[in-house]
Amino acid sequence: MRASLRAADLPTSRLGRWVYALKPASWPKLLVPAMFGQVLGATRVEGIDLAAVGWGLAFTVLGTGFIVLLNDWGDRDVDVIKRNMFPDGGSPKTIPDRILDSRAVGVAGLLLGAATLLVAAGAEVALQRPVAFEAGLASMLVFVAYTLPPVRLNYRGGGEILEMLGVGAALPLYNAYLQGGAIAPRVWPWLAGFAVLSLASAVASGLSDEESDRAGGKRTVASIYGNPAARRFTEGCVMLGVGIWVAGSLWRPDWLPVWAVAPAVAVAVWNLAGMRKVGRTAVTNAFSAQSAYKRFLHRAIWHSTMVAAVLLWLRPELA
Repeated sequence: MRASLRAADLPTSRLGRWVYALKPASWPKLLVPAMFGQVLGATRVEGIDLAAVGWGLAFTVLGTGFIVLLNDWGDRDVDVIKRNMFPDGGSPKTIPDRILDSRAVGVAGLLLGAATLLVAAGAEVALQRPVAFEAGLASMLVFVAYTLPPVRLNYRGGGEILEMLGVGAALPLYNAYLQGGAIAPRVWPWLAGFAVLSLASAVASGLSDEESDRAGGKRTVASIYGNPAARRFTEGCVMLGVGIWVAGSLWRPDWLPVWAVAPAVAVAVWNLAGMRKVGRTAVTNAFSAQSAYKRFLHRAIWHSTMVAAVLLWLRPELA
């Protein structure tokens, strides 16, 4: 397909094209849960093992590249539909706008996947974590099932649930395991709230692709139930996620101390108010307003989680 966006919108150098394809601005979506998991894993040991942090970051960064590229490869047909429907709408698409060809994207994604598995194997040996390779492979398979055949759950309905399990549970749990060697019971209430927040992000990601996903047979909350329902569900998940943290703090203040929960909840609620304010204009195909809506959502998730993580890291003896 002929690229229809202005040439100025597209990276020109080969390096720039690869950097663009890897979408570094989206990396916090996986880096935040990874570091949150590292901090939660450190609450059962004395201090933070920097070697475990390094192995966890390597697994997460390489795995992010694997996911981003193979998702672009798997969604290339739907991306073409969106570009045809909205020739000048949204950001450039890696394959339809000829930033990179589909073969290069697919091969690079597979190579990054192999590198991610090598890191998981190395972490198993270096950190003496007996199931690090198997757990890493299982985490990657969650993301494979999201877009790629034969499962391709994002085209059958339920892709958002799979993203919640991968981003909100598997990735932080894996990093907690690398850091602490086991999963402490106090991790679970934190992860329950974060998983629901991750579900909010998964649902909101479909807002900008509502009509093209519907035309391409991709079954998301937005494409099935529409924009208003997807936004209501997203905002409800944010409230439920922080509500789980508050309930957990009341139930087990030794696991979810109020000095970590309260600031995190305050950050999330502040940004939820921003979401609701811009949400009035974030209707179908209002791409700029949807981007603003998702910026507030990401701050609600990422900033609140990192506030909690920093506080737990600063006062590990009380966690």
